[in-house]
Amino acid sequence: MADLTPLLAFRWSPRSFDPGADLGPAEVGVLLEAARWAPSAANRQPWRFAVGQRDDETWKRIMVNLPARDQRWAGRASALLLAAHLTPAADPSGCAPYDLGHAVAHLTVQATALGLHVCQLRNLDRAGLAADLNLPDDVHPAVVVAVGRLGDPLSLPADLLDSETGLRRRHPVADLMLTGATANSVS
Repeated sequence: MADLTPLLAFRWSPRSFDPGADLGPAEVGVLLEAARWAPSAANRQPWRFAVGQRDDETWKRIMVNLPARDQRWAGRASALLLAAHLTPAADPSGCAPYDLGHAVAHLTVQATALGLHVCQLRNLDRAGLAADLNLPDDVHPAVVVAVGRLGDPLSLPADLLDSETGLRRRHPVADLMLTGATANSVS
């Protein structure tokens, strides 16, 4: 895999979290600190997070706004973080969703450095989250980030086992190049 740093090469998004592992305040703090230092347009930092630790009130409010299919495994994560960004009215640059992506990516790499795993969920009830977490009108829920330590994949429902234990696949770089560019210019 080229010369990627192991933090990127070995990162993956499992669903098999250890239901007995907790995250301490220091671990949560360093994840949020990593997100804080992500690049953002004009340093606006238009991202916001709500952190739910397993079984606390915020965790429960996030959990009920996930599809039942995802609740089956997300409930084993040590923490559920709602990652949100400011609306265009609050951040007219139009960069808020892109900047939030940077922040979540930084958080993900930091989690990998700590021996943690992250799996992002995009199918969620955004209106329900906004109401249940009493979010300001200018904050748009974007993704839920499940964080925890790796658990036993055999504890997952059978329909999730193949995707959990199968080989990771990525498109070749050449397939990601736009017309007029060549893969040779990247290698």
